Amino acid sequence: MGSLAGSAGTVEVEPMPGYIEFITRSTVVMLDAWRDCSSCGLELSKRTFLDNAYITWTEIALFFFCAYLWTKVRRGLTESLFKPLGEWCRLLPKDAAKMPESGWKLVFYTMSWSYSTYLLFFTSYSYFHDPPSVFYDWKSGMSVPTDIAIAYLIQGSFYGHSIYATIYMDAWRKDSAVMVVHHIITLALISFSYAFRYHNIGILVLFLHDINDIQLEFTKLNVYLKSRGGGYYLLNDVLSNLGSVSFSITWFWFRLYWFPLKVMYATCVSSLQSVPHIPFYFFFNALLFALLLMNIYWFLFIVMFVVKLLKVKEVNDVREYEDEDSRKEPSAENSTDDAGHHNSAQGKHVQNGITKEKHL
Repeated sequence: MGSLAGSAGTVEVEPMPGYIEFITRSTVVMLDAWRDCSSCGLELSKRTFLDNAYITWTEIALFFFCAYLWTKVRRGLTESLFKPLGEWCRLLPKDAAKMPESGWKLVFYTMSWSYSTYLLFFTSYSYFHDPPSVFYDWKSGMSVPTDIAIAYLIQGSFYGHSIYATIYMDAWRKDSAVMVVHHIITLALISFSYAFRYHNIGILVLFLHDINDIQLEFTKLNVYLKSRGGGYYLLNDVLSNLGSVSFSITWFWFRLYWFPLKVMYATCVSSLQSVPHIPFYFFFNALLFALLLMNIYWFLFIVMFVVKLLKVKEVNDVREYEDEDSRKEPSAENSTDDAGHHNSAQGKHVQNGITKEKHL
């Protein structure tokens, strides 16, 4: 076992499990918990919710205000910064239409992931290195540290905005319905984990997911910039290729390796060790499993893209409808290939070869 030095001395850190241990132990623990829950049902859920959910009307009002504010900020930046920047860079018309959304999301996710990184690696929180510690000293209705509460307000309100943006501001694609479901599940996780004071694990979930969005939008912007003015710019081509490679690697490493083995092992196994009758154990783990399944779903898009890239020089986004370009002209806010999670910079039209999820 590793160890962490704390105020009370050296604390033993449980080593991260492998996939087999995660699957077997989680299955055994969850089945035992289900058998022991003889009184589970709607009445118990209602009573547990009323006894353990803590959220104020002020916090709810702040959520809606900030969600509205994100929408206004996005539109303001699009008109005052991203559109003029696209014109100044002499982007091709199709790329200029897509650039504002990528620019906006790159700004937000860089900010949000940087803050999560600060909380996990530059403060006293040891949740990344010792995931089971997220449930140490947990108490119903415990206070939420201000720095974590700020992160929750930023992320929760952004996903509230993102539900609206996916439906009304972004182009509709094959996986847009899954994207909306993802945003709803993420918002539910953020809201309920805050209300039930599972905020420590929530910060870890956000950290593991936001990094891919930074790489995705960075890659797409370089794809647009490499052919600006009708020319060819090697630096942007190289950067887009590097971004594509790093995106694919970190998607697997952060979302399909660290997420299940750090976060879900802690919520499925360690949570009951620290808090034997932890509220809404099955509900939260069901949401996390749904999030994992969506991560796997989008990873299949990445695999499909890589296979196509090996076969042909020019590929289209496998999430796009084949006749999308002929059905409608892209606009600055409605034309973007952001909804999927593929990245590439091979060939003149490779910007359509990026597939993306969207943001825990």
